[in-house]
Amino acid sequence: MDASFWHQRWEQGRIGFHRDRVMPLLEQHWPSLGLNEGSRVFVPLCGKTLDMAWLAARGHRVLGVELSRIAIEQFMAEHGLVPAIHESLLGTHFVAGAIEIICGDAFALDAETLSGCSAVYDRAALIALPRPMRDAYIGELHARLPAGCRELLITLDYPPHEKAGPPFPVDADEVHRLYDRDWQVACIERRDILDAEPGFAAEGVTALHTAVWRLEKQLS
Repeated sequence: MDASFWHQRWEQGRIGFHRDRVMPLLEQHWPSLGLNEGSRVFVPLCGKTLDMAWLAARGHRVLGVELSRIAIEQFMAEHGLVPAIHESLLGTHFVAGAIEIICGDAFALDAETLSGCSAVYDRAALIALPRPMRDAYIGELHARLPAGCRELLITLDYPPHEKAGPPFPVDADEVHRLYDRDWQVACIERRDILDAEPGFAAEGVTALHTAVWRLEKQLS
C-alpha cells in the first residue's frame, strides 16, 4: 500500500472507488456537524470526489490532499476550474475559488496547515488504509487537527476474510479503538448495502454494511 499503488490506479484509470455523484450520506448527515458558513473542511485522500464541489457550494472552504496529480487535474477540468498553482514544502498547491488541493503526502501535513480546519470529511481515506497506516492516520495526522474540530466519517464493514482491501473493513470496535482517546464518537447511522454493491457480492462478500460517524476532537 505504498504511493506507487495509487499512482498506478490513476494512471490506468482503475478508479472504481470514485463515485459519479455526490455521496447521499454526505447530503443527509453533513448538517449534523453544525458548521458555520466559511468553515474550512479537510478532505484527506480526496481523489477527484464531487463531494468537494458540494461542500464548496454550501459555503465552505475546502482543503483536499491527494497523491495523484492526475486526479487533481481531472477534478479541476471536470468542474471548469482554472487553478492557480504554487509549490511549497508540502507539495504542489492547486487553488481555485474556495477549493485548495495539495498534491502531496497527507501524512506530511503539519499542524499549522491544519490549524484553520473546523471539520474533516472522510468517505474514502480511513477505509483505504491497512491497519498500521490507520494508526498513523489517526495517531499522527489527526493529532495535528485543532481541538473542537468535527468530523463526518463514513466506513464500510464486511467479513475481512472474504475480500482483500482496499477498501478495508472498519468495524465499530476499530473506530472506537482509533478515536476514543481524543474524540467524542457517535454512530449516527448504520445500514446494510450489500444489495446495492454487486461488485462486493461478485467477490464473495456475504455481508456489507456502511456506517456514518459524527466525531468531535476534545480539548487537550
